[in-house]
Amino acid sequence: MRTSYDVIVIGAGSMGMSAGYFLAKQGVKTLLLDAFDPPHTSGSHHGDTRLIRHAYTGSAAYTSLALRADRLWTDLEAATGERLLVRSGVLNAASADDRSMEEKWNRAQEFGLQVESLSADEIRKRWPGMELPETYRGLYENEAGYVFSEACVRAYRQQALAHGAVLLANTPVKRIEAANGGATVYTDAGVFTADRLIVSLGAWFGSIGNFLPLPIRAVRKAVAWFASEKGLFEEGSFPGFTIGGEGTGTDYYGFPSMNGSGVKIGRHDSGQLWTPGQPFEPFGAYPEDEQDLRQALQAFMPRAAGKVLRGVVCKYELTPDEDFIIDKHPEHDHIWIAGGFSGHGFKFASAIGEVLSELATKQTTEQDLSPFAISRFK
Repeated sequence: MRTSYDVIVIGAGSMGMSAGYFLAKQGVKTLLLDAFDPPHTSGSHHGDTRLIRHAYTGSAAYTSLALRADRLWTDLEAATGERLLVRSGVLNAASADDRSMEEKWNRAQEFGLQVESLSADEIRKRWPGMELPETYRGLYENEAGYVFSEACVRAYRQQALAHGAVLLANTPVKRIEAANGGATVYTDAGVFTADRLIVSLGAWFGSIGNFLPLPIRAVRKAVAWFASEKGLFEEGSFPGFTIGGEGTGTDYYGFPSMNGSGVKIGRHDSGQLWTPGQPFEPFGAYPEDEQDLRQALQAFMPRAAGKVLRGVVCKYELTPDEDFIIDKHPEHDHIWIAGGFSGHGFKFASAIGEVLSELATKQTTEQDLSPFAISRFK
């Protein structure tokens, strides 16, 4: 088989598979390497769904990137004929004095997003399954919703291969050697060279030694689906949601019940540290896997706090500030790094793949990447 490529993408999960598609679509000779067989359950993209919303806190670069990603998800739907994005609306609920709510409102006004500010009483009337304290308020984003994460990775895989990309699944990278004008990648399946390299390893950055030490810590996260009262939480009438906010001690997200799946809920904060190579315990290994999620439902949506119908665990890869890393290698201009997506990155995967393809081919992109520079950790 071919051993020399224009670009090698190491890590063909959410961002890497998307990048592979955008590269191959341009006729770039592209090799995708992954330690597993994407989509898979050993990274951060399984569990069926991910929220996509546009009214973001922090840098305005997030909203710009989210809007571009939204457009690209719809393009992928059109290319594949598959339903990938559902505009269920997303309700962000938090204490009225939570500053992040004001930030999201201001960002929505800046970008002309369709949002509503709702009182706790207005939320209860619109969605009777929600029982928020009177001190809470909501920001409802009408055009937001969720994407089917594994289906999105599968769709990008199909499209990348259709445009000529090569994928070697179940092929961990053992070593990377970088030199001016190229890179050499060592695997058990062979040694491969490329002019340019994209490295997007998710929680597995620690698996390639000291190629580039980054302040990314991997965390085991639990998500579960709970039996819910019929008629209150079904898709088509109940939105995606976030509850809580920065510094509140309640930072949850979730999805409506789909075809009897039950309400899906996860917790953005907390979790157990994990290192590549260590055992990864299944759902239920820790009491808090269920307890934390059940307590949130009992507090905010008690009629969705039935028995656990399903539970899974996945991996967050957190940077200290929970902002992404999208930057060139500090010592090699032809190697691009994408990581640290901190549990909120999947919605952007389409746009980040496009950005990485632009960086690998043109060394530039119109998207503002300044908040994602590696140099901020020095």
